[in-house]
Amino acid sequence: MKFVYGKQDFKTFERGEENCYLMTNGLGGFSSLSMIGSCSRNDQAVLMACTHAPNHRYNMIHRLSETLNVEGKTIFLSSQDMQNRIGREDGYRYQTKFTYEDYPQWTYLVEGVEVTRTLALMQGKNTVGISYHIRNRSMSEVVIRVTPQLQFVPKGQRLSVKQEFTMSDEKICANGQTLYYRTNGVCKQIPTYFCEKMYYSDDVKDGKMALGRCAANHEISFLVEADSEGTLELVYGMEAALPTVDEIVRSVVEYRNALRAQAGFQESIPQMLAVSANQYISYRASTDGETILAGFPFFEDWGRDTMISLPGCCLATRQFATAESILKTFMAYCKKGLMPNLFPEGTENPGYNTVDAALLFILTVYEYYERTKNAEFVKSAYPVMKDIVAWYQKGTDFNIHMDEDGLIVAGEGYDQVTWMDVRVENILPTPRHGKPVEINAYWYNALRMMDIFRKFDPEDTFDYAALAEKVCNSFRAQFWNEKASCLKDVISGTAADEQIRCNQIWAVSLPFSLLPEEKEKQVVETVYRKLYTPYGLRTLDPADAQFHPFYGGAQLDRDLAYHQGTVWTFPMGAYYLAYLKVHGYSEEAKAYVKEQLSGLEPALREGCVGQLPEIYDGEYPIESKGCFAQAWSVGEILRVYDMLRS
Repeated sequence: MKFVYGKQDFKTFERGEENCYLMTNGLGGFSSLSMIGSCSRNDQAVLMACTHAPNHRYNMIHRLSETLNVEGKTIFLSSQDMQNRIGREDGYRYQTKFTYEDYPQWTYLVEGVEVTRTLALMQGKNTVGISYHIRNRSMSEVVIRVTPQLQFVPKGQRLSVKQEFTMSDEKICANGQTLYYRTNGVCKQIPTYFCEKMYYSDDVKDGKMALGRCAANHEISFLVEADSEGTLELVYGMEAALPTVDEIVRSVVEYRNALRAQAGFQESIPQMLAVSANQYISYRASTDGETILAGFPFFEDWGRDTMISLPGCCLATRQFATAESILKTFMAYCKKGLMPNLFPEGTENPGYNTVDAALLFILTVYEYYERTKNAEFVKSAYPVMKDIVAWYQKGTDFNIHMDEDGLIVAGEGYDQVTWMDVRVENILPTPRHGKPVEINAYWYNALRMMDIFRKFDPEDTFDYAALAEKVCNSFRAQFWNEKASCLKDVISGTAADEQIRCNQIWAVSLPFSLLPEEKEKQVVETVYRKLYTPYGLRTLDPADAQFHPFYGGAQLDRDLAYHQGTVWTFPMGAYYLAYLKVHGYSEEAKAYVKEQLSGLEPALREGCVGQLPEIYDGEYPIESKGCFAQAWSVGEILRVYDMLRS
């Protein structure tokens, strides 16, 4: 799927910053700029390198300042907003096109001179290539000058004016980092100067740092004679041996074509999502295995997000070896029946504050087995899964334990252990201590799956089926909300029990049903009427007094809205799977879901091109917010497309 944007899409500077691209390198590093080539966030960069995969990131080259000298005039090709617009670079006025398929390209037209900038990030390397193809149809020579704006600071930090940059032997050094370069242009070292007060419009919306700073210590120029063509090439990387730009571009295209072929989707949207899903898969040095990064540009790899993302990002795309690698890593770190929610960095210990990840691990192993029939892997995972069930029964950390009725209780004090886990100092905006609906749906399905897996361990005599039956009976007796024709969100004895939330949809979408068919249909219809939007499910019924229609502003305002009505894209995958299930996977139901999914194409054009975001506003979901690219959003929609082709 090739995305093409014209001048109508960036007719103002503000419109030009609405969309961005993302390229990742499988190490945690990435490249991301707006479609006019600016940085609208401090976390964007031409080269965000990762020195220790996947989370030790350095913003090496923040942006590029570019000018074209033609007919005696110097004109900016680059765009970047500045505080109060003083010194703003407005190259977007000469931009005619922005395209993205496997990598981004920008085209400019200035008085008979056409310039096409291509940028590509190499897979498996902290190496970026940039080329400028210049078609000079003017009557005089033209000179393009590129001045890289450097930071060499950890992601999210502000560059100090005291930081020193040195340059020699085709390398730049600062802050303990070395960046190598190669070019066919003329490289000129210049006295280091600092570019102050770059303005980040998207960070301002979220109450974050509004202004940024970069340094420049060299510029590269390239001359093209009248009525001729030429190509300036620049390559920057963290290793001395650097490839050419053409080699980088070719490797990116070949890599993504292989991903498309492996996934095997025939339609354009799932094909795009399949390659987009791979951008979250990264090597993790501390575990010497692969992991899934939760989202860009903010998030790291978390256990819950990984388990939710994996079925779509790996299994639906037929990357079974990657799935197995990730699952093996989690097996090695299982502790007291819990899976890590946050993996260790250096000497730090993993964090285990999640009730979902361990149960989702069992569900994911089941889905992996259904696709691969790899009995040996299930046998290796069986002791871990058996241990999870045992700990959940007798009780483990964070007040996670099985009650006398067979249902799972989780959370206490300030420990939020479901995915609605926001805590603001002593405020829990979405308290769900007690028996959360989706957790008990996971628990029931895990027990049913363990009953199937028990054939791989004849010595295990535990009666998983009997416990599953007890759980089902208790669930039906306690969770049904007759008045609202849906499920309660939690059993806690508080007003939160009656709130209509999206979490109930997993009790229907999962393979093993907890409810009679008629009540499953009622859940699907209630969720549709109260929570459904074309881009995701609301986290709370708009009629609820605690509903927040808008997400944005200061951190406190965002946290209070995060799970209180904000639309999340990833639960929509479960909604469509539930819809298909209650309609018997009929051809009519599949056609309806496919038609609904076609409405996601505009979402792929908005925000991060080719990606799906984390969230939207609850009342009027038209603009992507939060992480502009989210793994479980992409993964859960891919699961639906995978189901549609079965």
